[in-house]
Amino acid sequence: MATEQEVRRYLAYWFQLGKKVVTGNGTAKLLPQPVLKGDRYSDEFEECWQKILSSQTGDCHLEGTHETIAELLTSEWGMSPCSRCSMPIPMRNVGMPALLCPCNNLPNWPNTELPAPRSPVSTQEQLMAIRERLLNNLGSANN
Repeated sequence: MATEQEVRRYLAYWFQLGKKVVTGNGTAKLLPQPVLKGDRYSDEFEECWQKILSSQTGDCHLEGTHETIAELLTSEWGMSPCSRCSMPIPMRNVGMPALLCPCNNLPNWPNTELPAPRSPVSTQEQLMAIRERLLNNLGSANN
């Protein structure tokens, strides 16, 4: 089962590549910018997420896919890396997989020369992890 956090991450990654969420049978498209703000998702992303979850918005799906966000939040779906580009894509837990990866119509993707989309990162936590590794290496060098 795809958790809400996994679906949010899936959308955030694809938003970073310019994919939009289609709402209202194609009448509107959502693409929050920026997606990340330091160690969290941006306010624009959070507002977009709330619109996607709202029953007033209706069915929503990522551009280039057929599965609605509401479907992805059921136990029928999980998230796995695309075999072509390693980006998160929906996979049925039972039955046929999704027809396409959203990367199928992105020109020049995957592109290993560009930074890959990512999740929010806590700079403080990353620095503390580096510090701990350095201290551990220093401690084992003294032994």
